[in-house]
Amino acid sequence: MEKKTFTFILSLAISLLAILPSSVYAQRKKIVQKAAPDTIPFYRGIAVGTDLVGSAMIALGDYGQYEGIVRVNLKDKYFPTIEVGMGKANKLEETTGIHYDTKAPYARVGIDFNVLKDKHDIYRVLVGGRIAYTTFKYNFSGGSIPDPIWKEKVPYSASDVSASQLWAEIVGGLDAKIWGPIRIGWSVRYKARLHQKQGEYGAAWYVPGYGRGGTSHLGATFHVMVEF
Repeated sequence: MEKKTFTFILSLAISLLAILPSSVYAQRKKIVQKAAPDTIPFYRGIAVGTDLVGSAMIALGDYGQYEGIVRVNLKDKYFPTIEVGMGKANKLEETTGIHYDTKAPYARVGIDFNVLKDKHDIYRVLVGGRIAYTTFKYNFSGGSIPDPIWKEKVPYSASDVSASQLWAEIVGGLDAKIWGPIRIGWSVRYKARLHQKQGEYGAAWYVPGYGRGGTSHLGATFHVMVEF
């Protein structure tokens, strides 16, 4: 009798163990739901705006730029961007007495990527890059250098010295909707010079859109945009 009871219990336990995995799998299958498809259209609109940092630099300092921005929104994830501006400088070096000035357009093209998990949030964390180029002329005057023959100081000046520069930028920043179609944001940029055509007098003191001369440096923007 005990042997039959033991055999019955063992058979029942084996049967339950065989049924349990399929039962758990069925429950798990019911819980897991298919992710809802993203029905947001590919083209989401276009935004236009301006950078306020460059304008403030002109108002408060010796150089800066006025800049307009056009940015296309694709799926709230990809943002092809064009930045076009007018850079200018008007600098008097107090120690040497040399006056430098230039004014010329520049352009940047590139793309930003929204790296937030929720792409359709009102906030965006953007990472991207730009390729930029400018060709310009600059003037300087007011200085003097010693003449190697006559040993006298002669004026050191030049006008319409031609130069150009190609550079790349790595961009990272934040962007947020504040009211209706109005968005504001800021970015930090690492700028690296790729190619430069110097004038016969050497590197320019200021390069429109790039900033002070040098092989690389950091920059920043603060933009206000209207999104359509």
